[in-house]
Amino acid sequence: MGEVILVDAGGTNIGSVRYAFERLGIAAELSAERARIAAASHVVLPGVGAAGPAMQRLRELGLVDLVRELRQPVLGVCLGMQLLFESSEEGDSLCLGLIPARVARFPDRDDLRVPQMGWNALRVERDSPLLDGLDAPAFAYFVHSYAAPVGPWTLASADYGGPFSAVVQRDNFYGMQFHPERSAAVGARLLRNFLSL
Repeated sequence: MGEVILVDAGGTNIGSVRYAFERLGIAAELSAERARIAAASHVVLPGVGAAGPAMQRLRELGLVDLVRELRQPVLGVCLGMQLLFESSEEGDSLCLGLIPARVARFPDRDDLRVPQMGWNALRVERDSPLLDGLDAPAFAYFVHSYAAPVGPWTLASADYGGPFSAVVQRDNFYGMQFHPERSAAVGARLLRNFLSL
């Protein structure tokens, strides 16, 4: 395996994602250099925060078209997953447009605390090497106010006031809405699977 690159798009969870790879014996490097990202064997798009500022940062770095054109396995984590979609209700932001759907805020309901913060069960929707060895029930740790709909891109869903995409794939682009770095053995397994793609 070649170099694993974390795209330096200003996400606040970059340190913890990097440490999660270190625990797997992988020194994932942080970079905004086009050449290094293009040459990496695996690319991770982390992110915590809002869709608009994250996309603005990618535009300022000149990385939007580069990310769209990558052919190696790419993993979006948390907000990074949401950026793979066409758009987000959050600030009415245009995103990378790799998955044809819109990310929406959880509904305002008395029985639904937003953001969702905590453990939630993953339901496998279709087989994928990314989910190899995932035992049911599998729980992951989520912190988010916006969610992607379930569609043909959904590998695993979760339910919070209704089903939403927890793990997605379209071509070589993968996403995890939860924090694999905070999801114990389940998160470590999924990151290991990603590295084997």
